[in-house]
Amino acid sequence: MKKKPTITAQTKQNIIDAFWELYCTKRIEKITIKEITTRAGYNRSTFYEYFTDVYDVLEQIENTLISRLQELPMQQLSSPGDPFPFEALVSMYSHHSKYLVVLLGDHGDPAFQGKVKGSMKPIIKEILVSKGAKDGFELDYTLEYALSAMIGILSYWFNQEKAPSIESLMVLITELSSEGVMGRLMGRS
Repeated sequence: MKKKPTITAQTKQNIIDAFWELYCTKRIEKITIKEITTRAGYNRSTFYEYFTDVYDVLEQIENTLISRLQELPMQQLSSPGDPFPFEALVSMYSHHSKYLVVLLGDHGDPAFQGKVKGSMKPIIKEILVSKGAKDGFELDYTLEYALSAMIGILSYWFNQEKAPSIESLMVLITELSSEGVMGRLMGRS
């Protein structure tokens, strides 16, 4: 007799949630399958129906987030004069902040930021090249800089107790991208 898909999906999600509660408070190498299954209310064999180990749980969470990021309508959400999808990134970040704040934070997975940039860079690059940007090392490095800055500023914003409004943050990001960071730092704006 086969299990119902909704039951198996819920079981898997319960295991992910139990893992996540632990991951938010301790490093992955300190998390055991026994802790996860006890917290989720299942046995080890149920865990192994869905995952190979604790690292597989983390990888599946990350892969789900990356696939959702790749589904963003980047072309439609970027304005004609500014092809960088700030609003799409902020929206995605806000929607998945429960995971992203931790994964991109000080105690998260160091490789995850690279995965995020690696999944977004080709999409944004394609948009820019289609709008006349010259493909080459300058575009590649500029995109790396911009994506690192975006991820960094969003992570910083989500971790502040007295953060500015999203509207204020978007104004600042837009000004930084159009006026340049150094001009802003030197008070030339």
